Amino acid sequence: MASSFERYQKRRLITSYISVVMSVALVLFLLGSLGLLVINTKKVADHFKEKIALTVYFKDSARSVEIKQLEKSLALAEYTKTTRFVSKETAAANHSAEIGEDFMDFLGYNPLQNSLDVYLKADFVNAAKVKEIADDITAKNYVDEVTYDQPLISLLNDNIKKISLWVLIASGAFAFIAMLLINSSIRLSVYAKRFTIKTMQMVGATKRFIRRPFVWKSVKLGIIGALLAMVGMAVVLYYLQKTFPELGLLNDKVMLGVVFGGILVLGIVISWFSTFFATQRFLNLRTDELYY
Repeated sequence: MASSFERYQKRRLITSYISVVMSVALVLFLLGSLGLLVINTKKVADHFKEKIALTVYFKDSARSVEIKQLEKSLALAEYTKTTRFVSKETAAANHSAEIGEDFMDFLGYNPLQNSLDVYLKADFVNAAKVKEIADDITAKNYVDEVTYDQPLISLLNDNIKKISLWVLIASGAFAFIAMLLINSSIRLSVYAKRFTIKTMQMVGATKRFIRRPFVWKSVKLGIIGALLAMVGMAVVLYYLQKTFPELGLLNDKVMLGVVFGGILVLGIVISWFSTFFATQRFLNLRTDELYY
């Protein structure tokens, strides 16, 4: 009978430990994933900004040497990420492929112009700077016009600011919720051993002596939970890097180290504090209060 009861108690203890580890792991995984999102928000925003291009259309009278000189000067400009020259022949072929027929058969000539797509660096993609760059290029006498999607640039910048703000707010709220959830799981684990704590206290054990094994056990469970969360984060990062290699999510090793290290430290600190105060509470209770 005693052996059966001991096995039952061991199963309860193991279940309690697994519950704490999984709670810590899941909460820290979600918190860590949100942290990765926060540090990569700018990188993702920059990726979309750098997809917006200024298209420079050249006059038919523009000489080849002038076009090449402008292309070279723009490629070396501080605001340029990449450039791509599209000849009028290439543009006609692309347009014909899109509409499914050769429009020049009807017109008898190619009305399109030679053009140069200029992709800007993210820091220069805002309405004021783009207009300044466009005006400077338009001033060339062999340039017919410079076009770009001004409403899209304004909308993109506004939305990025809004998203960044809400991500920060969500991160703060979720961090608070994470601490509460981990704290609750650990408090429940300690609650199941409240009679053991009071028995040790009644036979003369000091509060520090009683707390030590509980705190150390919780810290170990917190470390295991944090390690599981880090493994999950690493899998997610690997998958995202494979799917979106252009974002370079693994390039910033320092920030990744800070996030992963922060998750480990957070798991340890929250586990330590939660267990310390939970055991302290039961140590300060009278024996008759343990039943409530």
